[in-house]
Amino acid sequence: MRMLWAQTCMMLSHKSFLWILLFINILGSVYGYDWYMWQLEITEPKFWIFVPDSPTATLFFCFAIIGWLLKQNFKLMEALALITLVKYGLWAVVMNLLTLTVTGSIGWVGWMLIGSHFAMALQGILYLPKYKFTGWHIAIAAIWTLHNDVIDYVFGQMPIYHDLAQFSPQIGYFTFWLSIACIGIAMWSYKSRSVLSR
Repeated sequence: MRMLWAQTCMMLSHKSFLWILLFINILGSVYGYDWYMWQLEITEPKFWIFVPDSPTATLFFCFAIIGWLLKQNFKLMEALALITLVKYGLWAVVMNLLTLTVTGSIGWVGWMLIGSHFAMALQGILYLPKYKFTGWHIAIAAIWTLHNDVIDYVFGQMPIYHDLAQFSPQIGYFTFWLSIACIGIAMWSYKSRSVLSR
């Protein structure tokens, strides 16, 4: 099992694979920003940066990948990528499954969103061995993430799921603790590296 994981890590770190992954994430970011365009059109400009959550998460990851291709670590991008990829990846999976429960159907687009967002979260976890961020980077990423939650659920800028509007308070509560859990994953990753480096 350990050998399989070592081989997987080698494949994930291979330059050719990183280029493919970068291309996929760039396409995903472009598609995601286009997806949010209708919501941005009805949003005050001061909130624009906080609205397209998932494509911004994959954009952070794009910068992290570029760093690895350059044999560098863009540590803040890595911290932001890990926390937001896992958070918004899992969030979208849960929201679409909840929509399925409420409405009985989500169509092929809903299933596509479940698959693509689960892959978002998974890639964030799979690259744990490559992250080099420190506690300071996690702190900044945590502030960004929790501030985004405030903008979403206090100022009403959350992604719009009309079928789930009745559950907004519960979704906000769930989202806050999901943020805390993802920040916890980043802290665990950092602490584990610190212990192993001693």
